[in-house]
Amino acid sequence: MTGEAAAAPNYGNWASKNLLYGLTALAVALLALSFFSLVLLIGVAVLVAVIVNLLYQRHEFTSSQQRVWDRVVEHLDWDGKGRAIDVGCGNGPVAIRVAKKFPNASVVGIDTWGKVWEYSKATCEENAKVEGVGGRVSFQRASGSKLPFEDGYFDAAVSNLAFHEIRDVGDKRMVMQEALRVVRKGGSFSFQDLFNMKRYYGGGGDELLEVVRSWGVEKVSLIRTDDPSIPKSLGKQIAIICGVK
Repeated sequence: MTGEAAAAPNYGNWASKNLLYGLTALAVALLALSFFSLVLLIGVAVLVAVIVNLLYQRHEFTSSQQRVWDRVVEHLDWDGKGRAIDVGCGNGPVAIRVAKKFPNASVVGIDTWGKVWEYSKATCEENAKVEGVGGRVSFQRASGSKLPFEDGYFDAAVSNLAFHEIRDVGDKRMVMQEALRVVRKGGSFSFQDLFNMKRYYGGGGDELLEVVRSWGVEKVSLIRTDDPSIPKSLGKQIAIICGVK
């Protein structure tokens, strides 16, 4: 094979490398201080356990991320005509997948790209270019708690494991309601998040679906994934909420 290898997109990893570096630095600092107090060795042991678990999750997520991203798009029941939004787009994998599946669509990905994650607007734009959809996918900085778009601006909305990370809203149902606000009546949506986690979404299940219906949503379903490729403590909390507004 001649010539340079084709560029590959950089979608990062949910188990943040920056967090891993920070925890490692803290463990080293505590280890140094334990010379003065052996009690600090307990903290070092805890941090080492967390770091090992994070490394394991990075390994597992590397192989499972693509399946999880694909699931969001597979459950988006849309004709692909018009505009779509990806709330909390990270490095853009879901937004780009939507654009590739629906060649007549334009897609906007929004995120705040906090320092903890391996994500950035520049990386999103480069990924869209590499994947051949740079002309139809754009990205902008905004919080999912207050989207800078008018009611019903989009024809479809997606989001993947982002709602629970929006820190300025405690009740994550309100984040989902905000995402649905910018979808037109009759528009489609597919959201994946920790919908089975009570501290984020209350009772979950049928109770959560009733809340969504009370917002005037015409059709909504909750699909439990129980993904075996994701650590059990997290995998059982993940579900998809999808339908038509």
